Amino acid sequence: MFNFGMTEVMIIAVVGLIIIGPERLPRVARTLGHLFGRMQRYVTDIKADINREVELDELRKLQSSMKEAAQEIEESVSKQVNLIEDEVQQAETETRKSVEEAAQPAAGINLMHALNPPEVPNEEAAKLEGGAAEPVPLADPVPEADPGPDASSTGSAGKQA
Repeated sequence: MFNFGMTEVMIIAVVGLIIIGPERLPRVARTLGHLFGRMQRYVTDIKADINREVELDELRKLQSSMKEAAQEIEESVSKQVNLIEDEVQQAETETRKSVEEAAQPAAGINLMHALNPPEVPNEEAAKLEGGAAEPVPLADPVPEADPGPDASSTGSAGKQA
């Protein structure tokens, strides 16, 4: 802070000894030492406060830049999500149209009736028996699946326990 050489310190000491006197010189030197120490602590505190303010300002700038980056990323992601949702909706509508076109009757055959045939009363059987007509399916029904060996083993397992 102050650049005092040895000669300057000796001159100040001699002048102080002459002006203050030998009796009060130690007390004045001690007081000046305390004041000098306080001044150094005060300067150190001010430097630390300035450094904290500079760091705080840098952190605020970093925070604002991070918020801007996060907002840009959020906007980019939301745009991509909207594009993907639009593509999925387009694919869904195209798929529904193609399924509806394929499900329309081809050459007068109703595909829904071929899968689940309606039951039509057998008029000839009604005439012969003289009673009400009994419904008879137009197509052969699909055979039911065989329950397999697991169905019989569950019954015996229940008996063993």
